[in-house]
Amino acid sequence: MSIGKPGTILLADIGGTNARFALSESDQIGAIDYVKVADHLTVQEAIIDVLRRTAGEKPARAVLAVAGPVTNNRCVMTNSPWIIDGNELQPALGFDSVHVLNDFEVVAWSLPALQPSDLIPLGGQDGLPGEPLLVIGPGTGFGVSCLVERHGARLAVVTEAGHATLPAENEREERVIACLRRRQGHVSIERGALSGSGLQSLYEALAEVDGVQIPQRDAAGITKAALNSSCELSRATLSMFCAILGSVAGNLAVTFGARGGVYIGGGIAPRFPDFLAASAFRARFEAKGRFQDYLRNIPTLLITKPDASFVGLKMFADHNLG
Repeated sequence: MSIGKPGTILLADIGGTNARFALSESDQIGAIDYVKVADHLTVQEAIIDVLRRTAGEKPARAVLAVAGPVTNNRCVMTNSPWIIDGNELQPALGFDSVHVLNDFEVVAWSLPALQPSDLIPLGGQDGLPGEPLLVIGPGTGFGVSCLVERHGARLAVVTEAGHATLPAENEREERVIACLRRRQGHVSIERGALSGSGLQSLYEALAEVDGVQIPQRDAAGITKAALNSSCELSRATLSMFCAILGSVAGNLAVTFGARGGVYIGGGIAPRFPDFLAASAFRARFEAKGRFQDYLRNIPTLLITKPDASFVGLKMFADHNLG
């Protein structure tokens, strides 16, 4: 495979089920090509297939976002058989370089480039220029990354904050978490509340605390029943989800000093922006005692742009690949 133009870069967003690819050249990101992970034994096969369908010269470099932890430019995917190793892909595909990044690291890189039309404000003032930007996201898991800029250099801090212990802010939440602890042992932010499986855990624990019989529902079913008001417990579950999201977001904002802004990504919250805006999310975000004024000034924003990851991939490439 011949080396392409130095300015052409292969961008990819790779999940457990689907992978998306696009070519970037100058200021443009090309059409996104969707690939099912199950259709290819390896990521190398998938990339070769995508590039075979692409007209023009081949890219010289690649930046890949992956849904999993990255160590030494390598990720063993959790929910697929793919192993994504940039140091192996680079010579195998004839690229000059291959960078493998965590998916939330990539979303963090996108934050400075997002436009007002890509966001829904959820309270606060204008972010302070040059201060850290935090992104959190409940979805299949709970992702957290923070973009820090110092002296013109940018770094996206990747975390495993979703595995920190789930906090309680009131007696009812304490009872719910006590129920979860009996079921799960350690109750993490991710498994206890702020993910698809976490939402289901909240629903089941609330039913036990309230002593009510409920139909079995997954996260999508709980959300639907909450939004159409067909299930009081589902609505209470989604309300608690939003409140806990606010508390966790506030905790992380003071942890990182994220006075540039806190952004909500992931696959869950964008499904109910109005419900989230009307919930206790913002009040719980600011409820930090003596630091309430500090939190009151920090903007919280919901990311609605579906392809923010490609903006982040491009931003990383522009900043780090020249």
